[in-house]
Amino acid sequence: MTIAHIVILLATGAVTGFAGSLLGLGGAFIMTPVQYAIYSDMGIPTDIAIKLAFGTNMLVIFPTAISGTWRYHRQGAVFWQAAVIMGGCSLAGSLAGATLATNLPGEALKITFGAIIIVSGIRMLTAKQPDIEEAPVTNRWLWGVWALFMSFAAGLLGMGGGVLAIPIMTLILRFKIHNAVATSLAMMILTSIGGIIGYISNGIGAPDLPVYSFGYVNLQAWLLLAVPSIVMAQIGATIARRTPDRRLAYIFILITFYLGLRMIGLFEWLGWPL
Repeated sequence: MTIAHIVILLATGAVTGFAGSLLGLGGAFIMTPVQYAIYSDMGIPTDIAIKLAFGTNMLVIFPTAISGTWRYHRQGAVFWQAAVIMGGCSLAGSLAGATLATNLPGEALKITFGAIIIVSGIRMLTAKQPDIEEAPVTNRWLWGVWALFMSFAAGLLGMGGGVLAIPIMTLILRFKIHNAVATSLAMMILTSIGGIIGYISNGIGAPDLPVYSFGYVNLQAWLLLAVPSIVMAQIGATIARRTPDRRLAYIFILITFYLGLRMIGLFEWLGWPL
């Protein structure tokens, strides 16, 4: 890993912690494209590079989610009953998704990751927002079912699941976006544990892994991403509290569109240096 790679990962960690905590995301939508580009530049094959990015994401998400959740908890924004029930289901779902991902082609995973976050952004942009006076859904079984779906996809694609959880919590479960952001982060603490176990256990002994790798988790990249991410997560959560709901939603949508199109290769196909 070169000095340039190290600087890029440190900067990415800072942006990930800030944006992830601000928007209730694990930050994989930022970390995956950056890590994939760095591992590819190091000569690591596509199939290994994308899985390594996914696995390392999960280990970064764990402390970042704890940091952001603590700040939101102090603000009283976390629906803890929903977070615990959905998080418990998510641990199992993300473990299953991560296990499947390690046995699928890397290129297919990369394109699927991009497509899913684009669809998620489109859904939030076009859907009718629920009445602000309408009470959130409190059906625990419904929480669990949606959590299993979200976490399986999260484990499969190496992300915390916020890019799926936010639209589902706001549009289907009728959480206000600030509560959805906070609860999504709390849920990710357990989601990430399942993903970590899956990517490590299924990656041990894999060929072409770079140094300091433990299964499909690179500890060097993790440290460079996690330290600035934990610090910036506190700042992101503080700013989110002061940001209007509609503006927060539009920021989320804009970022998902850009990174989704980048992951499916549209900008590269068009020859745009984005």
